[in-house]
Amino acid sequence: MQAMNRRHLLQYAAATATSFAFVHTAARAAEGFPTKPLSLVVPYPAGGASDAAARIFGESISQSLRQQVVVENLGGGTGLIGANKVLAAPADGYTFFHGSANEVFLAPMLNSAARYKPQDFMLAAPISEATIVLMVRNGIPATTLDEFIDYARKGKDKPLTYGSVGVDSIYHLMGDALAARLGLPFLHVPYKGGAPALQDVAGGQVDFAILPYQASFDGMQQQGRLKILTSFSKTLPEALRHIPLISQSKQVADFEHTIGGGYFVKKGSPADRVAVLRKAIGEALAKPEIRTRLEAEGRTVAQPISSQAQADQAFERQQVRLTQLLQALGRKSLVA
Repeated sequence: MQAMNRRHLLQYAAATATSFAFVHTAARAAEGFPTKPLSLVVPYPAGGASDAAARIFGESISQSLRQQVVVENLGGGTGLIGANKVLAAPADGYTFFHGSANEVFLAPMLNSAARYKPQDFMLAAPISEATIVLMVRNGIPATTLDEFIDYARKGKDKPLTYGSVGVDSIYHLMGDALAARLGLPFLHVPYKGGAPALQDVAGGQVDFAILPYQASFDGMQQQGRLKILTSFSKTLPEALRHIPLISQSKQVADFEHTIGGGYFVKKGSPADRVAVLRKAIGEALAKPEIRTRLEAEGRTVAQPISSQAQADQAFERQQVRLTQLLQALGRKSLVA
């Protein structure tokens, strides 16, 4: 009996020592992270909505972590190039991704060239929901969405062209869904990001575009280079109250869409390092000046979260919502 008790005592002592060593090592790892600059990968060219938001966050995260955050713009492939860059890097927390539904979820769901699945990423923290707008080139005789729809119907023998950030992006899917809903033959023109698509709308090379809102759109509208006809939102941040809501349309009042964004890391990144990154993201989200800047860029800003469980729940909600969108379009996901 004494031998049995002594053996249990030794086993307990060994387990306790192992547990203490693990906690101590994790704590030291977190305390020592980061010891070098971090890479923030943006999957679109400089000048777009994602780039603008990433630079706002990158500055604050750099201050919180006391390390430089280097923004890397890698446009192309509807975000595939940027996503692959993150997944090819070590899972050590030093490379993180300014990701959205387009790259993390829709690309692997719809593009066989995507050699990854959503679960290869782990959400560190959600950051915002972006406002999506429809804008038209100068010269189209419409000042509202319904007037634009009527104009498109009159000339449907010559399909209108529309730009987005790439094939099978949420903006492309919205364009196809709107065309199907209205019975109109819109012709999609994919770009490597929002900035080049915007340039071609302003230059008259495409008839309209579906893009995430940026404050610069208003200046271009004031210059007469384009017209913003609607958001696809039913509520907007205060700074965007001048933009029409989709609910004001008499023809497609329920065509509501936004796009969620967050910071992702490669699956398998150390939990303690992800927690350090999440804390820095939360500190950025809590700053009134950052929230104001993001709202001015059309974002509905997320509240800070404190656990991986909360992040996992947000990840799951987004995947379910996008799966339902694909089902509504009759598209089959490549991800089981």
